[in-house]
Amino acid sequence: MTDYTTIDFGSLTALSEDEVVTHSYVRDVPLSGGRTLALVTLDNSRDHTRPNTLGPVSLLEYAKTLDALRDRAAAGEIHAVAVTGKPFILAAGADLTKVDEIPSREVALRMGQLGHYALGKASELGVPSFVFINGLALGGGLEIALNADYRTVDASVPAVALPEVFLGLIPGWGGAYLLPNLIGIENALKVVIENPLKQNRTLKADEVLELGIADVRFPSVSFLEDSIRWADDVVSGRVKVKRPNEPGKIERLVKWDAAIGIATKMLKSRIGTVPKSPYAALELLKAAKSGTRAEGFEREDEVLADLIAGDQLQASVYAFNLVQKRAKRPAGAPDKAVAKRVTKVGVLGAGYMASQLALLFVRRLQVPVVITDIDQERVDKGVGYISAEVDKLLDKGRISPDEANRLNALVTGTTDKADFADCDWVIEAVFEELEIKQQVFAEVEQFVSPEAVLATNTSSLSVEQIGAKLAHPERVVGFHFFTPVAVMPLIEVVKTPATDDATLSTAMVTAAKLKKTAVITADTPGFVVNRLLAVLLGEAMRAVDDGTSFATVDEGMAPLGLPMAPSQLLDLVGLRVGAHVLDTHHAAFPDRFYRSENLHRLADYGKLLEKDDKGKVTGFDKGALKIVSGGKNPSTPEEILARLQDGLAREAKLMLDDRVVAAAEDIDLCMILGAGFPFQMGGLTPYLDRVGASEQVFGDTFHHPPIRGVDA
Repeated sequence: MTDYTTIDFGSLTALSEDEVVTHSYVRDVPLSGGRTLALVTLDNSRDHTRPNTLGPVSLLEYAKTLDALRDRAAAGEIHAVAVTGKPFILAAGADLTKVDEIPSREVALRMGQLGHYALGKASELGVPSFVFINGLALGGGLEIALNADYRTVDASVPAVALPEVFLGLIPGWGGAYLLPNLIGIENALKVVIENPLKQNRTLKADEVLELGIADVRFPSVSFLEDSIRWADDVVSGRVKVKRPNEPGKIERLVKWDAAIGIATKMLKSRIGTVPKSPYAALELLKAAKSGTRAEGFEREDEVLADLIAGDQLQASVYAFNLVQKRAKRPAGAPDKAVAKRVTKVGVLGAGYMASQLALLFVRRLQVPVVITDIDQERVDKGVGYISAEVDKLLDKGRISPDEANRLNALVTGTTDKADFADCDWVIEAVFEELEIKQQVFAEVEQFVSPEAVLATNTSSLSVEQIGAKLAHPERVVGFHFFTPVAVMPLIEVVKTPATDDATLSTAMVTAAKLKKTAVITADTPGFVVNRLLAVLLGEAMRAVDDGTSFATVDEGMAPLGLPMAPSQLLDLVGLRVGAHVLDTHHAAFPDRFYRSENLHRLADYGKLLEKDDKGKVTGFDKGALKIVSGGKNPSTPEEILARLQDGLAREAKLMLDDRVVAAAEDIDLCMILGAGFPFQMGGLTPYLDRVGASEQVFGDTFHHPPIRGVDA
């Protein structure tokens, strides 16, 4: 086994000259019976606004601190050690700012080894070790806690997670071995695999306790005092810690491999096989059911080294930086100071999409929301849907009874648009026809103030034309959500030539309050995501019309790593909507976008896929396949992929030339957050550079130098 004490970590510290160091400060706290607790507080003291991160210098200082405490414990000076963080933050994980400068696999290997060397010392102190999770604990921050003997959690902790597979890594400082052996394999799969792939979902304090990651939870107002008192009780023997989720023999013999098998099938169906890190994490979790801690740590070292030295991490870091940094400073956004206040929201429509929007607005903005439709029956159905969704949130413990009552009281329905008179923000979500959208805006304009924002959720129509007949077109803006509204993080904010800065700023500020990422786009068919998906669907239907099977088309486009195949995408958005999207783009750009008569026939027929009683796809509908049969020029998967890559490169370049968005990074951000383009591939434009499509189509690349990444 690896002896971490003999390793020279100088190759890492050489990369860390400008590291913002998280220091380890120690103070002694008296316990009962004359005992002493050494309390270590992690604090990036140079910048109190920045989360604690764990770079090489920080880890070596932490290790040195624990070595000194081990010596004090051996001398009888201290009887327990506890680690906590500065206010509201334990640690946000490894410092990855220099990860793209790691020159070799050998240096990459040191990253895992240093984490194990430093964090692992918490189990070698000779006295009980505790971690008081007082705030944010992500990645290595949570692994600090996992390496200790006991854990407490603050009841108001905002986020606890192991997000590594989301970034193209694995929990490599003990997490892949320690977590399943603490909380069981099924719970560990949720934390390590499932949550990161659900838009990087994090855990709140209640879940941390329920899963068994923490042994006890205390209120914020007295968290440190309660944690110290509890640690005193544990050290003195007054409290015995029981962990019901710790795996026993039956779980290891029967459930473990079965759970891994189910998770593997789920991964393949959801993300394909292009991303490496989720499958690497699965293998580590599988191996964690047996063997020693040292063996588990050594496995993590090797896998982490492979991933850091590989190409997918650099692509993931590029994508992660887009989401974390560019998303917070959107290109072209006006000054927030000119944004209008939104004190009441009106929703034109009461169907499924409109009701989802109304629910999101009332939850996030906590202001009155009124919905309307053409008759009272539709209005009542919309209000009923919202109330039922609020009840579900209450049943799941996501909101309190008081909040549920408040939300329900804020939502009203009406058939009289005069009830919209005091709305500051009105959004339409009616049928995707220009005349209908123009009509509902014209009807409501006569009641609302000239300053009220009129937002359209159109996915492909001209926002300028939607507002063309209004007295005040300057207050019209596109506000395009993706479904499901509560989950998808992107909003395309569409600026027309008439949209003024106050309206655009209001849209951007409102998107942020809705906890969405907004990208500003020009008013052009399909904006960004649907324009590029129209390329994909057009190439798919062209191949099918020429005699290629849907199965072959799905196979050909699989290397893009999108969450679903073209056939499933058509089924999700609806065949009629898919036909409408292609028609809209073909009408705007007939030389570049394909129109499929067969897709209209499929829409009239009504289905493409066969499904079982639970909605699981079992194959293609035979009647649908008969409708599209007859083509005489089928394509191979390779030909389909090559045409698609060239088509995507062409449209992305034209978007930049026409200033649809400010930069290639905005296209990538939209495709990652709106279409599920894999993080590990680094966004669409780096992918097109790597496969040669950029060079083939316009003789250059989107990025200089091209961003590395691995593609199937």
